[in-house]
Amino acid sequence: MHQVMEALLSPEGYRLAFASNGAEALALAARLTPDLILLDVVMPDMNGFEVCRRLRADPQLAEVPIVMVTANDDRDSRLLGIEAGVDDYLAKPFDRLEMRARVRSIVRLNRYRRLLAERTRFAWVAEQSDDGYLTVNEPGTVLYANSAARVYLSLPADASGPITGSFLELARKQYRPEPEDAWAGWPRVPDDDGLLTRYLVRPETPTAQPFWLKVDLLDLRSGAEPVWQVRLRDVSEQIVAQRGLEQFHRAIVHKLRTPLVGIVGGLELMSHHALDLSKEDVIEMTDIALRAAQRLRGEIDDILQYLRVPTLARSGQGFPLPELQPLVAKIASGLGLQAATVALQEGLEDTRVAFSRQAVESILWEILENSKKFHPAHAPAVEIEISRSESQAIQLRVRDNGVTLSPEQLARVWRPYYQGEKHFTGEMAGMGLGLPGVASLVWEGDGACRIYNRDDGPGVVVELDLPVAAGGE
Repeated sequence: MHQVMEALLSPEGYRLAFASNGAEALALAARLTPDLILLDVVMPDMNGFEVCRRLRADPQLAEVPIVMVTANDDRDSRLLGIEAGVDDYLAKPFDRLEMRARVRSIVRLNRYRRLLAERTRFAWVAEQSDDGYLTVNEPGTVLYANSAARVYLSLPADASGPITGSFLELARKQYRPEPEDAWAGWPRVPDDDGLLTRYLVRPETPTAQPFWLKVDLLDLRSGAEPVWQVRLRDVSEQIVAQRGLEQFHRAIVHKLRTPLVGIVGGLELMSHHALDLSKEDVIEMTDIALRAAQRLRGEIDDILQYLRVPTLARSGQGFPLPELQPLVAKIASGLGLQAATVALQEGLEDTRVAFSRQAVESILWEILENSKKFHPAHAPAVEIEISRSESQAIQLRVRDNGVTLSPEQLARVWRPYYQGEKHFTGEMAGMGLGLPGVASLVWEGDGACRIYNRDDGPGVVVELDLPVAAGGE
């Protein structure tokens, strides 16, 4: 029997496993969970009907198709087999062509049943998920979208109707795909970039906070047509919390150190020389420490207020471009930069950008700090030019004379929280937002970022396109 089955079914591409008795058959089935069990009625120790009953009692094996092979083709044997859970019979001696056809048909039906069950389970889990799940083909056509994905992309809730438009067309109606280079060739992923991360960013508006979706991709190709599974995960809180933590750390480092020095210095003098100080000296030292403590309290209040300020300015407000000159001078002084110039294009004196002062200060601080950190002598010459772009946005161009970046560094410089870029974007522990943080602020304000090497010497140019505030001209 063993040799006959092997000769008939091995050429069909099936992987075969044989058992010589009922107990061995049960153990083998539990280990393999086969697509089909061919079971002889007559076996040592345990007949085929008993083996069938035990298989049906096992939750893991209860759905596996069982074909009984028997020489007893009478009515009573068939009824006994049906009661035990047999799916089909093959009578000995069997026709070889019929045997192959029966096995092929049952295996195909069983695999289809399993696939259908898996799809049903996936559909249920996907519908309960807070993440959006979509299936797309290479042109970007959406073949499936769960409830969360329909909410994220503003699609009709009725899943029975067709979805018009490609995934990117639907996404761009309300989101910006960022970083821009990461979406080139969508939905294919370059083989040499396992760290590629894509985001859909809905910019902040006067009535809504910025919204971030992280986009993950799984290649599901199993046939001729490439198909991908897309997951959309809301990471808005993580992005904002990470940036807020870094802003808070930077604020503590840069704003609290000076008043703390005054408090500690005054108290140390009184502690070490209390017996030698006159009453007037004690009063003077106490007054110095008190003023420093009051300044510290004011700085803490400023920090807490700063962290609550949105990226965008309030309606009818905005950051006036002429104030960039004193703001840059303040930042340069805080960073110890000796050479930072600002040139404002004529005609923009009454223009405001749609960003809060705190957001503009954060953006400029990070860019200038980055220039200083990676200049060979930590003393860059920084030139800032403000002009009108072709899209009528305000273009802020920051040029330094520091290092020249490699193509790989330029391609990845804006990727939020990409660990490999810490060596050239300043995203180190305790170092503030870095260039990825600058990008996240600009994207949330519906702006754009670019960076490229200077063509007239060492250094880079950072270009930001910032929208004009409503009524800001």
